[in-house]
Amino acid sequence: MQDITRVLPKETRSVDVVFFKELAEGWYGLTNQRLRVGFGMSWDKELFKISGEKSMKARLIPVYFPGRDDEFDKQVNTLKSLLAEEAELVAPVALGSPLPEADAVVFPQLLGDAYRQVEDFKQLELPLLIITSEFGTLSMWDWEIASYLKSEGIETIAPYNLEQTKRICRALDVKRELQQTKFLVFQDNPGDGFQASIFKRFYWWEDECAQRMLNKFGLTIVKKSFEELGAEAKRISDREAETVWENWRLSTAGVSQKALNSAIKLYIALKRILEEDEHIKGIGINCLNESHFSDTTPCLAWNMLYAEKGLIWGCEADTLSMLTKYILHKSLDVPIMMTNLYPFLLGQAALKHERIEKFPDVTEPENHILAAHCGYLGVLPTSFATEWTLRPKVLAIVDENATAIDARLPIGNVTLAKLDPSLDKMTVVEGSLKDYAQYPGSDCLNGGVISVPDGHKLMSTLSSHHYLLMTGHNLADIKMLSKIFGLEIEEI
Repeated sequence: MQDITRVLPKETRSVDVVFFKELAEGWYGLTNQRLRVGFGMSWDKELFKISGEKSMKARLIPVYFPGRDDEFDKQVNTLKSLLAEEAELVAPVALGSPLPEADAVVFPQLLGDAYRQVEDFKQLELPLLIITSEFGTLSMWDWEIASYLKSEGIETIAPYNLEQTKRICRALDVKRELQQTKFLVFQDNPGDGFQASIFKRFYWWEDECAQRMLNKFGLTIVKKSFEELGAEAKRISDREAETVWENWRLSTAGVSQKALNSAIKLYIALKRILEEDEHIKGIGINCLNESHFSDTTPCLAWNMLYAEKGLIWGCEADTLSMLTKYILHKSLDVPIMMTNLYPFLLGQAALKHERIEKFPDVTEPENHILAAHCGYLGVLPTSFATEWTLRPKVLAIVDENATAIDARLPIGNVTLAKLDPSLDKMTVVEGSLKDYAQYPGSDCLNGGVISVPDGHKLMSTLSSHHYLLMTGHNLADIKMLSKIFGLEIEEI
């Protein structure tokens, strides 16, 4: 993380936003101890609870039946308290009445009137939440009505623990935010660079893919020149790069000062562009296929920009992975990364690409995957990793001056997921990260070994070689979130 107690020189051309959280009192002061000059600020701590933080909450409309009673109002107040950080509950509205603008409808109370107002339910175009217990979940007595509504073609969302309810609220916020979100992609002639026979096959570069993202989610893909970005980064001085690095000092091994400077210069160039438009929430670079436009790779920059701004990054400018990552990470708040999948069942077709002779010895090899990207597990932020080191590049396709991240997720349960090209479906598989495998002299110096329930089904269901890897088993929550985003979930 950046040390904000040290002021960067004006040559850095950096404008930073700093958040002060969990303050014991409503004031702060800054003092130059050498000059004995300072200034301070004070405020009502109860009114301004987080200095500088933009409040983003799901907007929920409590809806009531003709039989509304005091229990309804009591539950509304309970939800306001339980979801104070996640949702804004507006004035209640009677079922069948016009609704104000909002992200979802919430039923704090279900009554037998529901059986007689099916047509009113069918007129509701927003997601329907059932949160009827004092614990922020549905009540078991409401399964009867929820089941009846489903039989009438009315889909509801009924969370069964409070954390799930909060995730639903975050997902509603993400859905709204996507309408104003831009992903910035740096590429010039995708598919015409190195390994063109491979890269020409990828759907995420098609105009149709960008148009589907706009139509389905409101997400805008903005394309800029990677060649120009690479040139701009090279114009940044070594001194500026080294000054910026003084505030980070992350773990490196075998990385020359020249290579480190190049990686930091790309970070500086990207940060400047990012600060020009607050709607840019993700950036991708065609970093392998068009690697000749840069003397480095963006791995370190992705780590630094995620740490500073929560930026969603896209290796190889894979916008489908970026969108999947954005939806899942922002909604579930779990560690996530993109990697390549090499199922053991694929045999030599996978081994040859990674330049390794054989897969690790495991029981049930047909139900195992080797996960690796650019020589290691993939780009993983330091905050997600149990081990993290920046090392020299591995792949021959990139500049000799480039770098790569060697990092590990914790051993244990994991989930793999990705949107398919239709954007109407997401494939999901729960598995277990069993171990790590090293192959010196190959393109897989440190890859993850993942077990899955059914490797044969995996082979017939995967939608890409790129998949998002998350810690924990998240299928149940993803299924619930899918109702908000209008997605079908195919469990592998």
